[in-house]
Amino acid sequence: MFPFSQQAAQSETPTYFTQEELSKLKSEFETGGVEKIKPLLEKKVKELDNTELNIAVTGDSGAGKSTLINAMRGLLSKDEGAAAVGSTETTMEPTGYSHPTLPNVRYWDLPGIGSTRFTAGSYLRKMQFKKYDFFIIVAAGRFTENDANLAKEIKRLGKKLYFVRSKIDADLDSMKQEQRESVESEMGKIRTDCVNKLGKAGIPDPAVFLISSYKNGMYDFSLLMKALGAGLPNIKKSVFILALPNLSVEIIRKKGEVLKKRIWMLAIISGGVGAFPVPGLSAACDMGILIGAIINFRKCLCLNDAALRRLAEKTSKSVEELKAAAQSSLLEEITAQVIVRLHLGVVAVAVSVIEAALYSVPVIGSLFGAGSSFVMTYMILNDALKLLMETAEKVLAVAKGAH
Repeated sequence: MFPFSQQAAQSETPTYFTQEELSKLKSEFETGGVEKIKPLLEKKVKELDNTELNIAVTGDSGAGKSTLINAMRGLLSKDEGAAAVGSTETTMEPTGYSHPTLPNVRYWDLPGIGSTRFTAGSYLRKMQFKKYDFFIIVAAGRFTENDANLAKEIKRLGKKLYFVRSKIDADLDSMKQEQRESVESEMGKIRTDCVNKLGKAGIPDPAVFLISSYKNGMYDFSLLMKALGAGLPNIKKSVFILALPNLSVEIIRKKGEVLKKRIWMLAIISGGVGAFPVPGLSAACDMGILIGAIINFRKCLCLNDAALRRLAEKTSKSVEELKAAAQSSLLEEITAQVIVRLHLGVVAVAVSVIEAALYSVPVIGSLFGAGSSFVMTYMILNDALKLLMETAEKVLAVAKGAH
C-alpha cells in the first residue's frame, strides 16, 4: 500500500508537492517501493534548500532602503555584512545582500529611478527586472511621480509590488510634540494620504505600509512581512518565512510549521544503507540525516551561534546568558549521545502502528514498523523541532525583557 494517501498529502505536503508530483511518487512506489521514491524525495529536499528568493528594494537615496534591508535580515548596521546606512548613493547597479544564514535568499538595493536618467521601462531592464520575486518601493516622505510611473510598469509586467513609507516614528514624534491626535489616528491619516495620492497617480488600491526599520516590533512592520509572504508561491513562501527574523512567537511557530512538513521526507530517506544501530535507540538510524536536520532547524529558528551572537549584542547579554536562559542541550554540539540523553523519539518504541495514524493506510511488516528507521527518525525530528521551537520562544522572551 502506498504510504502517501490523498488525506496525508493534504495534511503533510500542501505547499511542497504538486498533484503531478504526488501522482509520480505513488506510481514509483507501486512499482519499486521505498527505494524507488527516495531519489525523488532527495531531489525535493534539495529543491527546498536551494530555491532562490530575490527581493528588490528601490527608492531615492535617504529613503531608508538599507535600513529596511538590514531589518529584514535581522541585522544592525554595525553587523558584519550589513548594508551601509546613510551613505550617498553613487552606484547605478543593483547591490545584493545575502541573508546571514540562508544564502539562497538575497535582498537587492536598487537605485531610485529619480537618481537615474532612465524611463520606467528602461530602468527595469537595466535593473534585471525578471530576477526579482517582488518589489518594495520605499519613500521617507511622499511618493513621487517617478515612483508611481515605476509602479505602473512593474504592475504591467505582472510582478508583486509594495509601498513602504519609512521613518514613521519621526513623523509620529513630531505629532507628539505638537500634541495632535492619537498615534493610530495620525497613522490612519498618513496612510490614507499615501493611498489617495498614489491613486490619483494611476495606482489603484496600493498596498502601503508605515514602518520604522529601527522599531520593527511596532507600526506596520509585521503586517508588511505577512503581506510579502502571502504574495509568494508555495515553496518561495516557505523560504521567505524561514528567512524572517524571530520578531514574535507567531513567526517562530510559522517556521515550525514549515520545517515540520519536511520531516516525513527525511524520515523515509533515512532508511537503508546509511542507517546503523545507536545504543539507546530502538532502531537503526541514519545519524547524519538526523544531526544535519537538527542543525538546519536550529539555523532556521535563529538558534545557531552566529544568530545568538548578534542577538547578544543587541540585548547587552552574553551568548552564555542566552543559552543558560534557554536551558536546552540542543544548543550544544549535536551528537548521537545528545539525542539519546534527551530521550528524543522514545515514544516511537511504544507505538506499533504509528504510520497508520500518519498516513491513514494499513502498513505491515518491518518496513514502517515501530522499531523502523522511518518511525524513529520521524519521532526524533518531531521531538527535536518541538524543543527547538520552545527554546526559540524562551530566547525571544529574554531578548524582549532586555529591551
